[in-house]
Amino acid sequence: MSNNSPTQIALVQMRCGPEPDANLAYALELIDDAAKSGAEIVCLPELFRSQYFCQSENHDNFSLAETIPGPSTEALTKLAQEKSIVIVASLFEKRAAGVYHNTAVVIDADGNILGKYRKMHIPDDPSYYEKFYFTPGDLGFQSWKTRRLAGTRARRKNLAKRSTPPGKQFSAATPSRMDVT
Repeated sequence: MSNNSPTQIALVQMRCGPEPDANLAYALELIDDAAKSGAEIVCLPELFRSQYFCQSENHDNFSLAETIPGPSTEALTKLAQEKSIVIVASLFEKRAAGVYHNTAVVIDADGNILGKYRKMHIPDDPSYYEKFYFTPGDLGFQSWKTRRLAGTRARRKNLAKRSTPPGKQFSAATPSRMDVT
């Protein structure tokens, strides 16, 4: 890819249901759709595997956390390699017993995990009890050179609306695409 070619970035929007595995499966479908539409970098919503759980302090929600690498990154790295795309995914990371992060993982087009960003500013406001769940990040602000190049200009395009497959509990999602040149 030349530096003059635009890099298409898909920003996935999806409604998350109560079942993490169903959310992951739906996200994988949306990533596949975005790749078929020409996306080279696909970004998933924050904490896409679950509904937003930080509106209450409930110890049961810690069961939603997973290690990185783990089951979600395994599925995402496989799809990134298969489609030769970069994926940025936000996960509830369990780093160690009692240490949890809101983490964005960057997966390159060859399926390798390039790195992680652990959210550093953790809000604690009415209905946003993130400090109960997340430890502030410790990795700093980093950037990673991916196999997909991005320039400096961007324009937003909406991809066609996609209906929820029959029998699924999700509403329609509208992925967006950013062409970056």
